[in-house]
Amino acid sequence: MFEACVALEAEYVAAEEKLADPAIHADQNAARKLGKRHAELRPIVETYRKWRAMGEDIEAAQELAAVDADFADEVERLKGELVELTAKMTDLLLPRDPLAGSDVILEVKGGEGGAESALFAGDLMRMYLRWAEKRGWKTEILDAEESDLGGYKDVSIAVKSKGIPEPGQSPYDLLQFEGGVHRVQRVPVTESQGRIHTSAAGVLVLPETEDVEIEIRDQDLRIDVYRSSGPGGQSVNTTDSAVRITHLPTGVVVSCQNEKSQLQNKESAMRILRARLIAHEEEKRDAEASANRKSQVRTVDRSERIRTYNFPENRISDHRVNYKAHNLDAVLNGDLDAVVEALIEADKLSRLAEAGGKTE
Repeated sequence: MFEACVALEAEYVAAEEKLADPAIHADQNAARKLGKRHAELRPIVETYRKWRAMGEDIEAAQELAAVDADFADEVERLKGELVELTAKMTDLLLPRDPLAGSDVILEVKGGEGGAESALFAGDLMRMYLRWAEKRGWKTEILDAEESDLGGYKDVSIAVKSKGIPEPGQSPYDLLQFEGGVHRVQRVPVTESQGRIHTSAAGVLVLPETEDVEIEIRDQDLRIDVYRSSGPGGQSVNTTDSAVRITHLPTGVVVSCQNEKSQLQNKESAMRILRARLIAHEEEKRDAEASANRKSQVRTVDRSERIRTYNFPENRISDHRVNYKAHNLDAVLNGDLDAVVEALIEADKLSRLAEAGGKTE
């Protein structure tokens, strides 16, 4: 069992030796990739070494138990720990998402419901910003279009981890299942008779990574500049600083007007464009694979309603994994851990089932 770990351990040792060589750090990109791979392998190798040592300890305890029955309990205790380590190894050796470990660009868009939808999009944006802050991530608002009553018609946020994250702890690892339609049920501020309305906002999670090669040719881009505008459409800038980039082969369009500088808006737009193109390729890959497997959490259809936020009952419900809790106020304040963990666990079980429940 776990024969693959022998090669992974050798790769880990070789990476450790290379990272100790000052010459590797002359190429920062190469050093970053090697450091990331080293971090990915570390929990696998450490667990494998414990699993291997545990097997040796059990053999020794069994030999002692043959002479002294008092060691029988020790054998059973060690066997129990070995079962736990085996399950952990199986989990660690599951096929990894190629985008695991990535940062993300999070897009939140107002949907059905007009002004109330934009207000809810603002609530979602603040929820993610607070959660990112609690996790020690860096955030940057790349572009934002505010609505008349506050909130956002559309906002794009870059979410970055500091340094190399532990496996499974990157922004993409934890936010990848947030994409979809988020529905809210509450009394809008514009409602004079106290009636509960339902509206929605959409969330897109776009991986931002240098590990995926995406070629963006100048001849494939149409770049338009225009004057930026604020709520209600009024001009907020006297120069043509806003930028719209159209990627002609795919039809993907990105607009940025957050900065006063046309150059800064172009740079932000190119970051978002690259992330959208990576997500576009990922969706194609998922669509091709969905004939064989479709995770109960991940969906290729980004228009699917995934979650409801019910304010009168202080309830949050995720419809993909039947998660329900009455702590909506805490969730909107950035306490997202429980619902995120439920989604990750459901996806892990799905991948375990796909792998036949074991890794050999």
